[in-house]
Amino acid sequence: MSTSLAEKVAVVTGAAHGIGRAICVELAREGARVWACDILAADLEETRRAVDDQTAARAHTAVVDVTDPAQVNAFVARIADAEDRIDILVNTAGGVAGQTMRPVEQVPDADWRRIFAINLDGAFHFTRAVAPIMKAKQSGAIVNISSGAGRSYSLTGIQAYASAKAGLIGFTRQTAVELGPFGIRVNCVAPGFVRSNPTTEKQWEAMGAEAQRHFVESIALRRLGKAEEIARAVVFFASADASYVTGQTISVDGGKWMLG
Repeated sequence: MSTSLAEKVAVVTGAAHGIGRAICVELAREGARVWACDILAADLEETRRAVDDQTAARAHTAVVDVTDPAQVNAFVARIADAEDRIDILVNTAGGVAGQTMRPVEQVPDADWRRIFAINLDGAFHFTRAVAPIMKAKQSGAIVNISSGAGRSYSLTGIQAYASAKAGLIGFTRQTAVELGPFGIRVNCVAPGFVRSNPTTEKQWEAMGAEAQRHFVESIALRRLGKAEEIARAVVFFASADASYVTGQTISVDGGKWMLG
């Protein structure tokens, strides 16, 4: 186990599988004490076991709906009481809420708002909750997980998803300016397509063999990414290696979009 994040307290949302689980494992591998949450209790337990099995650390887990400010505030208060600090927040919770592409004129208000509630409101709720704790310590690192869809467009054509992920990049910049004077850095990772959970597996299978081949050929590195590769970018932003980096979004996508 490395020690780049030794004794740091890290909160990870959307931790039940895929990228969120990989982030928990990599943060723990670097020495952080991880508090992980999601709405999927059984999968969250698998994340806890993954941390236990793959690192020398242990993860604390809780079922939390990021769209509910009361649940978010209660979870953050519980961590603050137990640890007396929160050093790292990773806003991973997101997704398309089971939705598929529809023409914009056919998208109901409730479906539009649901995706925003998970992907953007959740990050706002957690950032708002941890900000006073980080300000009191005059330090902290917040990492938001956006998407290539937020920097370009959604490959699955879901308007709300692309819009919410773009909003998360704007939220990153604005909070970086606001929180910077308190020693709090805010950065963003925009992953490319990663086969990391049941939703992305369905998307991949729906492409078909020919479309899959064309997609991989459109990536500079000619391969799909791994959840662990996304997680290592998060570790960088959370660590002292990024001590003079804030307000930035990095694409971890194998060169799919070629965005800085």
